Amino acid sequence: MRSANFGFLLSNLIMRDFRIRYRNMSLGVFWSLLNPLVMMAVLTFIFTRIFPVGPTGNFHVFVLCGIIPFNFFAVAWVSGTMSIYQNAGLVKKVILPREIVPISTILANSIHFLIQLGLLVVVVLASGYRVNGHWALLPVVFALEVVFVCGLSLITSALDVYFRDVRYVVESANTILFWMVPIFYSFTAVPPRYHSLYQYNPIAAVVLACRNIMMEAKAPPPTLLYKLFAVSTVFFILGLLVFRRLKRKFADYL
Repeated sequence: MRSANFGFLLSNLIMRDFRIRYRNMSLGVFWSLLNPLVMMAVLTFIFTRIFPVGPTGNFHVFVLCGIIPFNFFAVAWVSGTMSIYQNAGLVKKVILPREIVPISTILANSIHFLIQLGLLVVVVLASGYRVNGHWALLPVVFALEVVFVCGLSLITSALDVYFRDVRYVVESANTILFWMVPIFYSFTAVPPRYHSLYQYNPIAAVVLACRNIMMEAKAPPPTLLYKLFAVSTVFFILGLLVFRRLKRKFADYL
């Protein structure tokens, strides 16, 4: 497929998925802002008033820096996993690179991610933090998260065609990962022997990098960025390889 046709198809799939998500919803895109705000308020109240976990200054910003990257990951991974099965008619009847289906689903979710990142910027600035030179790293950090989710979704979307339980495994994995990402607790609370393991978790790495840049006005440690880049790239390449191997028999199972 020529690059112009590929780009046209990809953009159309992205906008279709974006419109479908908010079809028949009276509040529309506002839901993209309401969810993280509600979670921020609830977690801030619980962990500053009921179960204090440490210093409570600007805890709402601390939590929001964790909620927004994690929410994007969790929602995008689930929707990416189900994308091939939900678009069975398109996959079987239209000649197209099938990889484009889960990737377009992730990119459609990235639009919501951008909206929520706009909210994060507003909250950060309103809380007294200032833009610094390290903010230039934020697009790279968030882009690597998108690359990681694309790779992961290529694997699970292909497996979901053969094993319909995969989507439930993904949902369960998201529940576990919620506790494995320092959303409402500090990385310093993690025992040192587990630090490296956390840094190899791309979502945890994104959260830590986001706090380094936006709250501490410093660049993330180079080793953290190297690990984020390495894991995201490896999963994307692995996802392409697995997907291309499994897609040959999609029509027999859809």
